[in-house]
Amino acid sequence: MPQARTREFRNFTAFYPFYLNEHRNLTCRRLHFAGSTVALLCLLALLISGNWWWLAAAAVSGYAFAWVGHFGFEKNRPATFRHPFYSLMGDWVMYADIWRGRIPF
Repeated sequence: MPQARTREFRNFTAFYPFYLNEHRNLTCRRLHFAGSTVALLCLLALLISGNWWWLAAAAVSGYAFAWVGHFGFEKNRPATFRHPFYSLMGDWVMYADIWRGRIPF
């Protein structure tokens, strides 16, 4: 599996093009989108039920779909391992960009 070298980014604007480059595979992006959608549904279930286990389910589902996409299709390590905060931000910006039609789905 190719290893991307660790890079430092001044801000999220500098990080996001790198993030998108790590998500070129359509199946990987679709799995990210599915995982983010399931995570949002879990958060909704948390709000409705008050059961805090839904928070854990949101995290697990979001990362599980994404990691299958990276290891199985993109053939790279998730950016979460090197840049956890920016990567989480990137997940949601990419999710919104897919909804807006800015990124192919």
